[in-house]
Amino acid sequence: MNTYILGLSCYFHDSAATLICNGDIIAAAQEERFTRLKQDKQFPRHAVAFCLNHAGITLDQVTTVFYYENPEEKFNRVLSTAVNNGLSGLKSLFFHIPGWLTDKRYVKRKLARELRSISQQVPNIKYISHHRSHAASAFFPSPFEKALVLCIDGVGEWDTTTAWEGDGNKLAKIWETRFPHSLGLLYSAFTYYCGFKVDSGEYKLMGLAPYGEPVYYDLIMDHLISVHADGSFTMDMAYFDYATGDQMTSSQFDALFGGPPRVPESELTARQFNLAASVQAVLEEVVLRIARFWQKQTNARNLCLAGGVALNCVANGKLAEANIFDKIWIQPASGDSGGSLGAALSGWHEEIGAKRRVNPGDSMKGSYLGSSYTCVEIEAFLRCQNAVFTQLPQEKLCNDVAEILNRGNVVGWFQGRMEFGPRSLGARSILGDARNVQMQSVMNLKIKNRESFRPFAPVVLKQYAHEWFSHVDDSPYMLFVHSVSKQKQLPPQDAGEAKEGIEKLNQIRSQIPAVTHVDYSARVQTVDGIHNPLFYELLTAFNEKTGCPVLVNTSFNVRGEPIVESPQDAYICFMRTSMDYLVLGNYLLRKQDQPDGEEKIEWKKHYPLD
Repeated sequence: MNTYILGLSCYFHDSAATLICNGDIIAAAQEERFTRLKQDKQFPRHAVAFCLNHAGITLDQVTTVFYYENPEEKFNRVLSTAVNNGLSGLKSLFFHIPGWLTDKRYVKRKLARELRSISQQVPNIKYISHHRSHAASAFFPSPFEKALVLCIDGVGEWDTTTAWEGDGNKLAKIWETRFPHSLGLLYSAFTYYCGFKVDSGEYKLMGLAPYGEPVYYDLIMDHLISVHADGSFTMDMAYFDYATGDQMTSSQFDALFGGPPRVPESELTARQFNLAASVQAVLEEVVLRIARFWQKQTNARNLCLAGGVALNCVANGKLAEANIFDKIWIQPASGDSGGSLGAALSGWHEEIGAKRRVNPGDSMKGSYLGSSYTCVEIEAFLRCQNAVFTQLPQEKLCNDVAEILNRGNVVGWFQGRMEFGPRSLGARSILGDARNVQMQSVMNLKIKNRESFRPFAPVVLKQYAHEWFSHVDDSPYMLFVHSVSKQKQLPPQDAGEAKEGIEKLNQIRSQIPAVTHVDYSARVQTVDGIHNPLFYELLTAFNEKTGCPVLVNTSFNVRGEPIVESPQDAYICFMRTSMDYLVLGNYLLRKQDQPDGEEKIEWKKHYPLD
């Protein structure tokens, strides 16, 4: 008999749904992909409908719905924080408590109302704590029978950083750090201070760090955070305003770092470069201390990671290169969307007590857990648009697209099931030639409409990864940053002229300049052909033509837009940008052949900037 469980995360950000059957992950998707509202926080109606439809079931066949945190515990934290913070706490009480008293506490009631609109028979609804959901999302799909699990994020109910021992179908929490002391919120405070959006701009801060020097490292360690040898830490809350205020940092923070926060979209200066480099160095140091200490305490050989900070690929790369563990596995949907998955798996293994089957690869199916479209559906859409297209036979597709890429074109690539998590992994991707000197700036400015300083990631055939990148074994989810290998690096141009800040951007550093960051690093994705054989075939064809097994792989969207979900989304994005070609399944479209040409649109008015 099949037992279906639905996991949900919603009402804060990155709303998502996951369906599992007898512990097997059937489908998972973020709501933003369907609504086209980035980080949509509403009840994931479309994601739930997709999961049920994909499995061919109705809601009344779902045994239990598990929600990714406990609102009662969260309310206790909000209330306690307000009561214990004097006048600022009274202000917080006035603004925030009414919402909790009337709405936010009663999530089961809200979920039941939403689910009742889908089916009159509503499954039992249970809460799983926020960090347990993160830990479950990291450990249960991992390839390890036993592992140390670290979860680091902003805050759940009370926890901000936790360590767990995973064994079989059990997770035991062995350490916690509680709000307001939070590595994730420390990093978000600098994200805010540098003029980026909290909960989405942290990856920009990470990308900005290599342009600067960690000149503020000691200032942060001396004033903002006290870190002990075991990785435990406390923060001086006089410098922050997030506990009870309406912004991340306080006037004391401004005074310490010499001025107010940067105005969003204004010019970036050496100050922001150095602030980013400094807080990145602090984050890496604390994460390494935590990992070293708990490895010694548990004698764990394997590590699992989840929580928003687990998406900091630079810190992950440093952790991997430190050789503290034999293997590290990171949940590709480490943020709150992955909480839906963790809640479902925790419910299955820990609440129901079902035995766990460990997959020696992992159980995420390459993270290709979202929606897909048939050739019939794609062709019907294209004919409705009066689009001009060529249908390629399967045996010609990859060879022809590889040649198009070899000629310097940018290609939108839409194939198979959509990825779950924030990374495009070859199902909803924009691709380019990593050897092309102009590709990074072309993609940033003409395609993605985003800041010029942001690097692009390489995708590489797994068997050649060690030739092109250092310390890379297996990185299918693009979650580790590694250096481009020495033999592929090039001597710096203008060696006699020291470049600073954004000036570093235009220097050619390697044989694959489009994916080599200013510090010779790259966020690597390896492809082995198991879960995405077509993508593997494309890379193989490109390598046979060029001798280079590496392509630029970036998400199929523009700045402020969620990754595309449907052929319609992909076609719209293609027509509104300077992409040269679009591949939808076996259908190839060339921009200059389309009846209306490129659609002109002011992106800042169409999508809110992230």
